Amino acid sequence: MPEPDYTESNRAAWNQAAPYHARQQLDHLLALFSQPGASTLDATLTALLRDRVGLEGKTAAQLSCNNGRETLSLRNLGAARCVGFDISDEFIAQARLLNQTAGLDVEFVRTDLYAIPAAYDRSFDLLLITIGTLGWLPDLPGAFQVMARLLRPGGKVVFYEMHPILDMFDQDDTLTETPAPRHSYFKTEPFADQEGLDYYGNEQYQGPTSYWFHHRLADVINELLRQGFLLEWFEEYGHDLTNEFASFERCAALLPLSYSLIARLPE
Repeated sequence: MPEPDYTESNRAAWNQAAPYHARQQLDHLLALFSQPGASTLDATLTALLRDRVGLEGKTAAQLSCNNGRETLSLRNLGAARCVGFDISDEFIAQARLLNQTAGLDVEFVRTDLYAIPAAYDRSFDLLLITIGTLGWLPDLPGAFQVMARLLRPGGKVVFYEMHPILDMFDQDDTLTETPAPRHSYFKTEPFADQEGLDYYGNEQYQGPTSYWFHHRLADVINELLRQGFLLEWFEEYGHDLTNEFASFERCAALLPLSYSLIARLPE
């Protein structure tokens, strides 16, 4: 049996999810970005970008930008040229609407991450990877190769992601004070789901199959090294970024729930 087209199936799933997300947050975001200098980046990521990377005058791109709220935030925080890439037609449409409302000049491109045009090669000082990007990528080496070609020499990629230890649990585990792992941390087969991607309103609906890929931290770090990146920063946090595992913040035995990582291309 042939292997499914993972990214195209995920694209269909995200397109179907877009109106569900819009009902939950688009009006709020439109109101927010009608104000000068608006940002949806939390204090941890804002400080990381300000203190360890620097945004002023930098060219920046976000991979898997969803509705563009974080890409627009980069522009408002001082980055110069900004580009957001995402696989979903519908979320890119939302991003362009937010950009128009904000009166900014951010570019949004609908593309599979693996097919970002060569015209963007060596264009960026900074790439931003935020919550829920890596898990949608079936080919981690291929994705990091794309990152390497998009960056200028000396450019940096900043990750602010969910901790992969959370892939060991199901959403039902958030209802107990003593969650127990259900999946191996060394799982290699993707998770497949048809129950929709509405993690804001938690509406259940039958959708196209979406595929989520578990990547260990060792996978991420070692692949960055293989692609020639130099590691500059790594930190783990006890706060949740997923909208699904916030209850884990109250566990007596606190797990690492998120992390940040900065890697740089040599000059």
